[in-house]
Amino acid sequence: MKLESTGCTDPGLIRAYNQDSYYIDPAGRFFIVADGMGGHAGGEEASRIATEEIRSYLDKNWQSPESSLEILEQALFTANQAIVKDQQNHPERADMGTTAVVIMIGPDELPVCGHVGDSRLYRLRESQLEQITEDHTWIARAIKIGDITAEEAREHPFRHVLSKCLGREDLHQIDIQPVDLQLGDRLLLCSDGLTEELIDQKILEYINKAPNLEQAAHTLIEAAKEEGGHDNITVVLVSVEA
Repeated sequence: MKLESTGCTDPGLIRAYNQDSYYIDPAGRFFIVADGMGGHAGGEEASRIATEEIRSYLDKNWQSPESSLEILEQALFTANQAIVKDQQNHPERADMGTTAVVIMIGPDELPVCGHVGDSRLYRLRESQLEQITEDHTWIARAIKIGDITAEEAREHPFRHVLSKCLGREDLHQIDIQPVDLQLGDRLLLCSDGLTEELIDQKILEYINKAPNLEQAAHTLIEAAKEEGGHDNITVVLVSVEA
């Protein structure tokens, strides 16, 4: 499976700092996006710790006999523990946390995705954009049970309230799932700074119109800024090539 990939991040138009981080493995084995919270220093540190811990764990355990599902789950739990430890060592950052979304593409198994929070993984296949992850938010739960519509959710005051994130001692479950990939598929990992500003249909249109992945990533960033750019914006795009 040959992969092409690109990524970029931007603080947006409102915030003076960027609490997002991302990582693209040079060998194309895994891709990470994290969106920190808890103030300037706290959010930046939480997303940095998460990204580095996940990267380090996956790199060290790539040849482990465990399944990709087990390896990725443990990588995210390891990141959570590292953030909690940092909180204990630095009480001024006690409320920090971060989302994380990771796609891991092993040589012999189906790709797997792990996520915590509301950073998302999408798959674009034959002009259809599908959200693979399910947001860990109060509002996503309300939409699922029919208490609120997706349109109403975009303006709801509780739309940013997370039900789960890295950096919590009571984090006991992480969503891990296999992801089917076919030739021609494209993957989008992003922070909510993108999806807060652009509906899925607009994201699909911008990706499809761009001449290449790099231009698509930059176009998405700029489009989100044109719609307000209220939050940090991070985009990682991966294409499955022949």
